[in-house]
Amino acid sequence: MRNLFKALVLCCLLLSLRNTQALCQDDNDDVHNLIINLPEVALLDLEAAGAKDISLGPDAPTEAGEALDFSNESNSELWINHSSIVGAKSDPKKNITVQITSGALPSAMLLSVVVHKDAGAGDGTIGTPTRSIVLNNKAQNIITGLGSAYKGNGPTRGHRLTYSLAFDTKKGAHTNLDFDRANTLTITYTLSDQ
Repeated sequence: MRNLFKALVLCCLLLSLRNTQALCQDDNDDVHNLIINLPEVALLDLEAAGAKDISLGPDAPTEAGEALDFSNESNSELWINHSSIVGAKSDPKKNITVQITSGALPSAMLLSVVVHKDAGAGDGTIGTPTRSIVLNNKAQNIITGLGSAYKGNGPTRGHRLTYSLAFDTKKGAHTNLDFDRANTLTITYTLSDQ
């Protein structure tokens, strides 16, 4: 009887080891998780073939009795480039705003910027330019409805900007002109959520 008990215990042990081995063996498939993380992106810069600083000012008259000549006071050398990745629910769209953040425009002068259509070097939801804006110290939308997109990098990519300086044609505005009032303005573009 004792031998039979030993044999039974030995069989149980062998069966137990065999089942444990079967559970530990690999089979013909396996799985793992792969996590994909897309970052939020909000990048903007201004590009120019030359310097980013612009100098505008009317031409002085050459004959007595003539006014300052503002007809050639524009510059189209700057381009806005941007890249963005937005969230589908949290931040579905972005805008680009512009404003004068330091300095003051000389009296009797108007400074405007025209935002041209996208040059087509990128892809995505590129937004809609608002065209011409007279600049002041309050942020104004110049491109709205930006989604996940990129415009391309460098001059001739994104949106071309045309700055124009004009004389305020209100009666009596000439009395406000002062050649000592030349000033450097800082123009700030900001890409942010709507």
